Amino acid sequence: MKVFELVKDFEYEVINGDLNREISTLVSDNRKLTKDCVFVCIEGANFDGHSVVNDAFKCNAAAVIVMKNVEVPKDIDTAVIKVKDTREALALASAAYFSYPTKEIKVIGVTGTKGKTTTTYLIKSILENAGYKVGLIGTIETIIGDEHVPSKNTTPESYVLQETFRKMADNGIEVCVMEASSQGFLMKRTLGTEFEIGIFTNLEPDHIGPNEHDSFENYMECKSMLFRQCKAGILNADDEHLEGILKGHTCEVFTYGMSENADYRASNVKLFEEKGVLGISFSVNGRINTDVAIDMPGKFSLYNALTAVSVCSYLGIKEDAIKSALKSAKVKGRIEMVPVSDDFTLMIDYAHNAMALESLLTTLKEYESGRLVCVFGCGGNRAKSRRFEMGEVSGRLADFTIITSDNPRFEEPLDIIADIVTGIEKTDGEYIKIPDRKEAIRYAIENGRKGDIIVLAGKGHEDYQEIKGVKYPMDERVLISEVLEELK
Repeated sequence: MKVFELVKDFEYEVINGDLNREISTLVSDNRKLTKDCVFVCIEGANFDGHSVVNDAFKCNAAAVIVMKNVEVPKDIDTAVIKVKDTREALALASAAYFSYPTKEIKVIGVTGTKGKTTTTYLIKSILENAGYKVGLIGTIETIIGDEHVPSKNTTPESYVLQETFRKMADNGIEVCVMEASSQGFLMKRTLGTEFEIGIFTNLEPDHIGPNEHDSFENYMECKSMLFRQCKAGILNADDEHLEGILKGHTCEVFTYGMSENADYRASNVKLFEEKGVLGISFSVNGRINTDVAIDMPGKFSLYNALTAVSVCSYLGIKEDAIKSALKSAKVKGRIEMVPVSDDFTLMIDYAHNAMALESLLTTLKEYESGRLVCVFGCGGNRAKSRRFEMGEVSGRLADFTIITSDNPRFEEPLDIIADIVTGIEKTDGEYIKIPDRKEAIRYAIENGRKGDIIVLAGKGHEDYQEIKGVKYPMDERVLISEVLEELK
């Protein structure tokens, strides 16, 4: 590929050199500079690629793409290409470099404050049940066939994203379901991606602050970008910000929800509890008419399931495939039921802040079963306010709290636990302190009563515990298994 082929999708000005040179690779990390590469200078929060542009000249790069004025030494063959926004240029150049992989696979993007992760896995489960080869990109991992790669960002950097799409296309993946984060749109990571379907789950104030979004309006605007980049949009009709999300949309629009006007309407909602499993069942009417059930509790599970039903119905998946896949679907670390006893329910969930914990515990209280028991800790070297808030939430909503350790990082676990106690003592909630997480889980299982709902909150999909800068293996599923074996 020659330089001019790489840059044909965006406007630019040639400051030096010509664009007929063959390129070896495309990079934005100065540590990966090589002869004949194209180096895109990205300005980040802590480092500006323009500051090392001379390194690119020294290694005889084919081109550098800049958005600031740079000094070009004499007798340099490297093309210097100036653009308005180098993040935008990197995204569009990456799509070209990997030969536009999203023209070969259907991409389904899921945006919203909550529910993205669960929704992507539910859609993946249904599509695979219907015979599709499906890839996934999200908060937990990237999945390509049998390959599972832990994620660094919910939405990867644009080069990595396009590289991933290319791997998927080359491996016969037909559909990719991905979490499309507001940060991903803010950083222009998804430019050059053709979305078949865009999904909107819901919107609440989040990710607003330094190095994120400067206002709720900016947060909403970034979410709305998906619906100017997809062919069809499937959106939550019940969310109060629907109109704002659809502002300026260019896609065909379908809606789901409890609203009478929704294209996919949920009704006849029932909670169920059977042999240590909590779930919800409901009817869907409108563009599809069927009854479905999912072994995940609460109203937010209804919305996640309804979203998946709507998307897969739109894609022409048959009702039987949708129903059977939903009933067996599981999402690691998201209200994940772990079979322990027919007498009580044990689940693992990633709820690691007060908002998520309150939503989870409020949902579980609707089952009016036995006690609601919450096992959780808080991460070290993070805002202390989170500890007070989570302690207060658990004390107010749970019948019994077991305070334990999460990722203490460089703090002492007992100091973190003391802060949680400060919050919980603002309530009348009963609690016990057990710093060792495995022992906390053992106590919860040994003392489980008939009808209890026990939640292990905070770790979710994580399979490590971070202590003094070291990540030690620790998967709650393994801890549960060990405890059960030791209790035999």
